[in-house]
Amino acid sequence: MEFSEVVRRRRMTRAYTPDPVDPGVVERALEAATRAPSAGFSQGWAFIVLDTPASVRGFWTAQAPDAVAGTPDRWLAGMMSAPVVIVPCSRRSAYLERYSEADKTRAGLGGDESRWAMPYWHLDTAMASLLILQSVTDAGLGSCFFGLVPNRVDAVRTHLGLVDTPEQEAPHPIGAITIGHPAPRATGAAGSASRRRRTPWQEVAHRGRWGAGL
Repeated sequence: MEFSEVVRRRRMTRAYTPDPVDPGVVERALEAATRAPSAGFSQGWAFIVLDTPASVRGFWTAQAPDAVAGTPDRWLAGMMSAPVVIVPCSRRSAYLERYSEADKTRAGLGGDESRWAMPYWHLDTAMASLLILQSVTDAGLGSCFFGLVPNRVDAVRTHLGLVDTPEQEAPHPIGAITIGHPAPRATGAAGSASRRRRTPWQEVAHRGRWGAGL
């Protein structure tokens, strides 16, 4: 479909049918993700692909054990129905190492994280995640990016093998993406977009300085 249609149609899908996802769709989405911009072309991202019933259930057991053991609420029930989950992870070490190389040392960043204006490893991985969402939309499927439960991040990291060692810092999960064929909207929980107004671009764009309209 046209890019403008992909942008317009992309939405967070919160419930899925049992139909399997074509592995080619996932592969194309991952290829698109690697086209995201990254500071210094560091490409400090990694993607954990969970595409079997056992691996998907294992993720949800780590993320929401009470829901898996009991009766999940409407939101979790819909999200847990997705046949594919991708966990995008940022690799801080890739950026610290890249900016310690000769062509980047003049930037004054090097391996000192405190000198960075913001953690671009998270930002760049988020942009890569958006390309996954858009690619899935382009394929006619649904997806949803969501955050990990704060007190379950360590459990998810351990389950996925994202454990630091003395030799290497493990990638850090910035969230997770469910992928599948959308179920009827009434099946899943309603999202915030159903209750909140979409702000027109004219109200958020400022020319020259904050507070100046276009």
